[in-house]
Order: sequence, then C-alpha cells, then structure tokens
Amino acid sequence: MKAFIFDLNGTMVNDMPYHTKAWHSLLNDELGGNFTIDEVRPQMYGKNQEVLVRMFGPDRFSAEEMEHISVEKERKYQREFLPYLQLVPGLNAFLEQAHQQGVPMAIGTAAIPINIDFVLDNLHIRHYFKAIVSADDVTFSKPNPETFLKAAALLGVPPADCLVFEDVPKGAETARNAGMQAVIITTTHLPEEFSHFENILHFAPDFNDPFVKMLV
Repeated sequence: MKAFIFDLNGTMVNDMPYHTKAWHSLLNDELGGNFTIDEVRPQMYGKNQEVLVRMFGPDRFSAEEMEHISVEKERKYQREFLPYLQLVPGLNAFLEQAHQQGVPMAIGTAAIPINIDFVLDNLHIRHYFKAIVSADDVTFSKPNPETFLKAAALLGVPPADCLVFEDVPKGAETARNAGMQAVIITTTHLPEEFSHFENILHFAPDFNDPFVKMLV
C-alpha cells in the first residue's frame, strides 16, 4: 500500500469506554434521559449531533444546543481519559517506521477537532500526519466514504492504494465504500462481527501484531 489512513478513537487510542461513560453520564444526568450503558454503547459512532438525534429524536435540540452539548461531552471525556492517554501498543513504533520510509499517513475520523488535538498534541504525534479529516470537514459521516476519500485526495494517493486502520464495523464498511482494504484493530469489536466484509486483510489486537509490523 502507498498510504495509510487511521481512524482515531478505538484504533489509535483505546478510549471508547471513556466516550461511552461520558455520553451515558451526560445523556442521563444532564439531559434527562433514562438510558442504560448497554443502550448507549452501540450508538457510539458518527458525529455527536447524530448520536443526540438517535437517542432523543430530531426535534429535541436546536443546532446550537447540540453544538454546546457536543463540546461539553468531549470535555467530560478528556477529563476522564487524560490520565490514561496513550497510543495502542506498537503504534508509536509503527508510525515512526512508516514516517522514516516516507509512507504518507492521514487521520480520517468522526471526532471533532478538539478531540483530535487532545490526542495528537498530548502525545506529540501530529508531525506524522500529512492530512487530517474530522467530523467538521465532511458533509456525510461514516459509513459514507467521504471521510476516507477526502483523506486519500489530500494525500494525493488513489483510494485503492490506501490501507485503512479501523476498529468498528461501520469503519470497515466506510473503507469498503471507499474502495479501500482495511486492517481491524480488535480493541472494541470481535472478528466475527466483521464476517460480511470482504475488504478486511487482517485482524490484530494491536500494532505489535506480526502481520501489521510487516506492512512497514
């Protein structure tokens, strides 16, 4: 492959339980919901505004209210996760080796910029990425391929020559819709949950996996 595109949450940092906890607290304690953690967990994809619509319907909040809620949720998540913030094992070495070999890399994520900055700047890894596509940069969320196609365009690499690293079925679907193969980091989902996707090259627990290490 000529380029790598990384999802962020759950792929580069194993933080999805902290996102779920932050959403669960905010939805119930501050927004008057009555959701169990098991009801919240499967809704953790797409833009924050889309999560709110799925949980409360399209008419509960104005666009301005959803923007405010979105920022508050991310502040909750960051406060909880900061003491544990670290890359998925093996990723730092993987990024460095790919960088040394001149492999262009991008981030394609449904995260908003303040969360991307939170990870990249606290871990000092921004210099590895030639392009970053956030929730604010696209009209359509995953599994629409816009996120990954825009990342490929910014890297100047054809989609078929990009390898995606993802952790969720929606991400694998996005890669397939973009005409890209994917490696799944199994931090959040089991391999059998991806059985209907033909574009998956490999499942790995982290970036120390021998197959993953052979990619650079």
